[in-house]
Amino acid sequence: MIIGVGKTCWGASFLVDPPPTQGLQLLTNLCDIRHWAWLWIVSGIITGASAFLKVGRDWAGFVAALLPPTVWATAYTVAAISGDYSRGGYVAVWYLTSHVGVICWAATVPEHSVPHVPRAARRGGAP
Repeated sequence: MIIGVGKTCWGASFLVDPPPTQGLQLLTNLCDIRHWAWLWIVSGIITGASAFLKVGRDWAGFVAALLPPTVWATAYTVAAISGDYSRGGYVAVWYLTSHVGVICWAATVPEHSVPHVPRAARRGGAP
């Protein structure tokens, strides 16, 4: 849920006050940064909603959580290799470790369903 809210807010920030697109030419050559904001927003909503699904059925949330930082890391890597943005390699590693790495780690942590609450003993029943 926390990651979903964070991704949604990050995407909304691109709509409200678009940042400089230095290093994101791979993306902005396809469409405006405000359009890419919707990748973060939709992924955040899917990630957040998946938090309420039963254990094992929340896989779509992990996939959705991985998508935006992977796309951004790819764009920054291309910018670094092409020489368009010298800091791109560092930013790509940051996305790959603090986002993609953490999400992949979280996906491997064993989850446990909360046990069902036993029904109250019926009146007049056997002890």
